[in-house]
Amino acid sequence: MAVAEPVAIEQTGGVAGGSASPLSAVLPGGRIRRGTALSAGGDLPLLLALAAEAAVGGAGWAAVGLPQLGALAAVDAGLELSAGLVVDAPGRSWTQVLAVLLETVPVVLVGWLGQAPDRVVRRLSSIMRRSGSVLLAVDSWPGAEVRLQVHNARWEGVGDGYGLLRGRRVTVSASGRGTAAAPRSADLWLPGPGGAARAAAPASNPEVLHDDVAAPQRPALRVVG
Repeated sequence: MAVAEPVAIEQTGGVAGGSASPLSAVLPGGRIRRGTALSAGGDLPLLLALAAEAAVGGAGWAAVGLPQLGALAAVDAGLELSAGLVVDAPGRSWTQVLAVLLETVPVVLVGWLGQAPDRVVRRLSSIMRRSGSVLLAVDSWPGAEVRLQVHNARWEGVGDGYGLLRGRRVTVSASGRGTAAAPRSADLWLPGPGGAARAAAPASNPEVLHDDVAAPQRPALRVVG
């Protein structure tokens, strides 16, 4: 498994974050590039982990068409809820809602909203490149530069009918286009005991999961629409 490097959102003239992350092993250059889209292969915990990295430092974020997004899961993954905006039901004009948010919000999470026409995808991609925003789709997205997928998911902590779930061990693979074309993979806890993603030890070297010491504060999400 690759060693995690600092993950940042990168853009010429932009600001780069700097916290170490296990996701760097599956991101091209170890970074999330501004002005791009990524897809999480239908896995909500992976989507939240990507969002936490993209919104590093408390950057603003929005979630569109994700009514199943829980405030506790979001904050445990590392998102600042005070910086978040949720549009549960954008309706038929969801592509227009996305366009407005991508102009103004650094990180936009997208749920299962349907298939956008190619011309709309091109327009949204143009907006992202201009504004430097990042689109993170829970499922497939036609303009995604990086496509991630979860494999071999296994929850740990419950045995013989008793115990508490402590974390989910997975293998995350990534493919894409352009500079992201080379396939990559990493073993992760997603989520780990505290809710955030973290690197997993090789299967040949089992590890003991420990709960985080302090529980984070959990303000409420702002829901609109």
